Amino acid sequence: MAATTANLPQLKSAVDGLTEMSLFVILKRCLCLLQMMVDVSETKNLLDKLVVLKLNGGLGTTMGCTGPKSVIEVRDVLTFLDLIVIQIENLNNKYGCKVPLVLMNSFNTHDDTQKIVEKYTNSNVDIHTFNQSKYPRVVADEFVPWPSKGKTDKDGWYPPGHGDVFPSLMNSGKLDAFLAQDKEYVFVANSDNLGAIVDLTILKHLIQNKNEYCMEVTPKTLADVKGGTLISYDGKVQLLEIAQVPDEHVNEFKSIEKFKIFNTNNLWVNLKAIKKLVEADALKMEIIPNPKEVDGVKVLQLETAAGAAIRFFDNAIGVNVPRSRFLPVKATSDLLLVQSDLYTLVDGFVTRNSARTNPSNPSIELGPEFKKVSNFLSRFKSIPSIVELDSLKVSGDVSFGSSVVIKGKVTVTAKSGVKLEIPDGAMVENKVL
Repeated sequence: MAATTANLPQLKSAVDGLTEMSLFVILKRCLCLLQMMVDVSETKNLLDKLVVLKLNGGLGTTMGCTGPKSVIEVRDVLTFLDLIVIQIENLNNKYGCKVPLVLMNSFNTHDDTQKIVEKYTNSNVDIHTFNQSKYPRVVADEFVPWPSKGKTDKDGWYPPGHGDVFPSLMNSGKLDAFLAQDKEYVFVANSDNLGAIVDLTILKHLIQNKNEYCMEVTPKTLADVKGGTLISYDGKVQLLEIAQVPDEHVNEFKSIEKFKIFNTNNLWVNLKAIKKLVEADALKMEIIPNPKEVDGVKVLQLETAAGAAIRFFDNAIGVNVPRSRFLPVKATSDLLLVQSDLYTLVDGFVTRNSARTNPSNPSIELGPEFKKVSNFLSRFKSIPSIVELDSLKVSGDVSFGSSVVIKGKVTVTAKSGVKLEIPDGAMVENKVL
């Protein structure tokens, strides 16, 4: 609770006056790396310096699931976590290396995760887990910790965002253990980002150029207008999140013409640099107030973002990466994309089907009837072919038969009280139904 209390003055500052938009410079582009040729022995040496860390604190409740989000089945009955383990397993087998997997859990996911990882006992991947911090929620109108007002159960607390990854990794003892094994870099990514795979070109560049921190960024689209972006402020590269932007500048922030890149939250960070900064208590990241209402009480969660740490590291860089490295599954509309023939699955890697000529993914909007994973699955006998789809909008009591093909721009609407079924083998192209 002491950490939260210490942050209250900073929180008040964040609430009362956020970012002064006139004082920073927009970064329109970052470093682009050419693919490097790396032989097998060099690859092993590179990978032996690496730790993969997945942020595993989120629940699957928004998609109607219980437990950690990472155990939702996303493709061929495999979960996010299954795919992550398979990917690292294949790297270790192919190159004779020993890349470990680390899961940062929250108090919401830790117990379940500890049981789930037992299934990987026979894997060649060393799996480590640790629990991130938990902070007390703050009563919004009083700026006091809620537990001090008598709210002592689980709802009085929250995990303070993924910016907590650095001190929690240090406090867990894992960081020192990896340094003792001559590990140099940790690749941090969200567990639900299917595109966040190990990239040898990035790793080699960081080691050669002694970059302590690297953030992967990718061109912003209309689907990413709320995503954080990089700016230059006070001579340092910094992350700007939408929560830090004054209301009168939010539309400006959302402009894809002005703010052209956004943070994928794929981060590469030097382990020795993390240790140095945490020991010096130097990671004073911006507090992002996240308002909630719990049991009728308006509360604030004081959160930090791992990307905001970029300004504290020496020789920090942003690297432009292709959109393929940002493939998050936040809703069942995303699940439809990755379960369809738009993607293929090989050795745990989800890759774009080469038959898709449009470089962008189709736009998919599914009504509330599809929100929960169980409801979503019950409405498809099989996932339709969408390789040639531009956009799909579905609302109402709609279901799809097997071997359905959808092309172009399609809207399907079932009127209230009416059940609409797309028959087996149907081909729907540029239609409004």
